[in-house]
Amino acid sequence: MMNMSKAASQKMQCMEVWGGNRATWSQFSVPGLDLWVHSEPFRGSDGGGDVYYLSSCASGRITRMLLADVSGHGASVSPVAVALRDLMRRNINFIKQTHLVASLNSEFESISATGCFATALISTFFSPTRTLSVCNAGHPLPLFRDGRTGRWGSSNAGTDEKLRKNMPIGIVDDGGYHSTKLRLNVNDLVLSYTDSLSEAIGADGKMLGTQGVCDIVNTLSSTSPELLIPSLLDAIRKLNSGNLMSDDTTVMLMRANGSGVSFVENLKAPFRILKGLWQTRFRSA
Repeated sequence: MMNMSKAASQKMQCMEVWGGNRATWSQFSVPGLDLWVHSEPFRGSDGGGDVYYLSSCASGRITRMLLADVSGHGASVSPVAVALRDLMRRNINFIKQTHLVASLNSEFESISATGCFATALISTFFSPTRTLSVCNAGHPLPLFRDGRTGRWGSSNAGTDEKLRKNMPIGIVDDGGYHSTKLRLNVNDLVLSYTDSLSEAIGADGKMLGTQGVCDIVNTLSSTSPELLIPSLLDAIRKLNSGNLMSDDTTVMLMRANGSGVSFVENLKAPFRILKGLWQTRFRSA
């Protein structure tokens, strides 16, 4: 079991894609958001079937988060993780995530002969308007905490039904994936996780499901978000000795912090884009 006494504080650079399918317990601050990412592959293996990525655009205004649960474990998933990183990089400066979602589906269709598919949650935060676009492809529903009321729920502003509609990635051609858009106020929290949490066994002997996970986080203090993920995992483990032991476990938490992008960072954005294009051309030459 991973030591979760304190998340490793990391700095997200503009034009960076961070993540993969290895174990991590990390914290980031980007314009508009504080982020925590925990991932622990099954049985402590080098790589798991849970794939997670964060990206920051040329100015830092667009932060994108991908959480995918790919069928399979370990080495078989690593090439998929590399392909997903490339897709994140190619879409790093687009506010709309429509093309990324379609590309993800196409990528999994191309390897569907191997039976590979994934549930995925793709989120894009645009700091100037504090809007979060969320596309859920067959994944456990994210949880939202209203910073004003302090209550967690599986829906926000009637989004629950929209987030349930989409099929997992790679199941059908042209899935027509729906996204929904939310506006985050300062101190609002969004919690994303893979199915090892929702399929954990509760005190009643039944799977927790989204509502069960929600009920647990509503019993936990959210005044120190950096403690929320360790507290949640600890609470789930205490319900049943087998919980979180038979699958990869990944949890992502975001908090709206109200910060923005400086004038200087906006000025640097075109030069970062040109540098990125040059490096891409150089690598492909």
